[in-house]
Amino acid sequence: MEEASCVCLVVILILALTLAWRVLNWLWLRPKRLERLLREQGLQGNPYRLLVGDLKEIMNMQKEVTSKPMNLSHDIVPRVFSFLQHTLNTHGKNSFIWFGRKPRVIITEPELIKDVLNKMHDFPKPDTSPLVKLLATGLLNHEGEKWNKHRRIISPAFNLEKLKNMLPIFYKSCNDLIIKWEEMLSSDGSCEIDVWPFLQNLSSDAIARTAFGSSYEEGRKIFQLLKEQAELAMKAIMKLYIPGWRFLPTANHRRMKEIDREIKASLTDMISNREKALKAGEATENDLLGILLESNHKETEEHGNSKNVGMSLEDVIEECKLFYFAGQETTSALLVWTMVLLSRYPDWQARAREEVLQVSMILNEVLRLYPPAVGLNRNVDRDMKLGNLSLPAGVQVSLPTTMVHHDRELWGDDVNEFKPERFSEGVLKATNGRVSFFPFGWGPRICIGQNFSLLEAKMALSTILQHFSFELSPAYAHAPVTVFTLQPQYGAHVILRKVEI
Repeated sequence: MEEASCVCLVVILILALTLAWRVLNWLWLRPKRLERLLREQGLQGNPYRLLVGDLKEIMNMQKEVTSKPMNLSHDIVPRVFSFLQHTLNTHGKNSFIWFGRKPRVIITEPELIKDVLNKMHDFPKPDTSPLVKLLATGLLNHEGEKWNKHRRIISPAFNLEKLKNMLPIFYKSCNDLIIKWEEMLSSDGSCEIDVWPFLQNLSSDAIARTAFGSSYEEGRKIFQLLKEQAELAMKAIMKLYIPGWRFLPTANHRRMKEIDREIKASLTDMISNREKALKAGEATENDLLGILLESNHKETEEHGNSKNVGMSLEDVIEECKLFYFAGQETTSALLVWTMVLLSRYPDWQARAREEVLQVSMILNEVLRLYPPAVGLNRNVDRDMKLGNLSLPAGVQVSLPTTMVHHDRELWGDDVNEFKPERFSEGVLKATNGRVSFFPFGWGPRICIGQNFSLLEAKMALSTILQHFSFELSPAYAHAPVTVFTLQPQYGAHVILRKVEI
């Protein structure tokens, strides 16, 4: 018996030591090894701090810069990327920051950015927090064969010819907005409003109509829940650096799971009804969901109905959530900054009203100065060469879109000025063929909804310009802030005036 007890104690001791070693390695030894490997190549950054890295400093600095509005300037990098800019100013361009236990190497050279975004299998996307995954996953987060399959099935829904068929739907949503604004005009034909919530509703309305067609009202209910989910997810992100926080059954976490169940139940009913109609040979509705289900149906017919073929119900639900979240967030952000900028530059507003070709140049310059997604991050899962850098497995690379779009060396001394004429001969000429402009990403994973967003934005802007002129209200406070996309923290207060056609 004593011998058996000794064996048990030895086994327990070995297990305890193994666990302690793994925890020590996870918490300290591995991050310090990665730090040493980066410093040996001349990369600089703060020393690793146990578990949180730079997160506390990042949060504190961000909280400070967003506590008040900024000057009416397009030099938004100090506000949007306060800690990153502080790091580059302190340690130079070859530097890294700590996102918890992971060091992130900052990449700002166009050739290296091109390599990272081209080699999607070598530089996959980082894992998303389980709480944030409740908001939307889908194509945005998939990798490998699953990404290939989803991209292939979804692509027909975003074919430019299919999207052109949706122009009347975009116009209906835009016209509804115009009617609302006209009803708000005073007797002198003007009014002062915050256009931000209206533009959010416009994008939400357009995506609900284009995604769900005749089930539009049901789509709107789902989107209201997703909007609440986005707000809760943002609160969750701010607490992720606290170990174990995401596992606690807080009121926010419980509500997020409750919303997720409600959304899935509604979408399941909607999709099941569509699939029954499809199998019965009924005509497919020409909306995003209809085109997606038809494409998925063809995929399973061509390759057999096995487990790994086509998209499951869960997959389709996640893609529907992503339709809304990515489509609504991106387009509304693009439109609000376009209205803010054209309010400041009435000459460009007049030119866009007179010549619709100016609209593309204007939208590109807005996307340069105020890109909806402020940056991209990618994992390094195995030792990789990137230019002169040898990146060890376990680090990440950070591509700070906003910073690159505002780089004086790439864009010239007028980098922080609003000059749409930069794009008069297209993006390729404006960038000299470099990957220095990537508001929708770049390479194989470029945003599949780019054409959708730009088509809707062009339609909305052209419609608004035909009916109104606008200028910034004295109440406007310039305060770009990242809430998944780059948004106006205090809204976008403008004075609208009716244009006599």
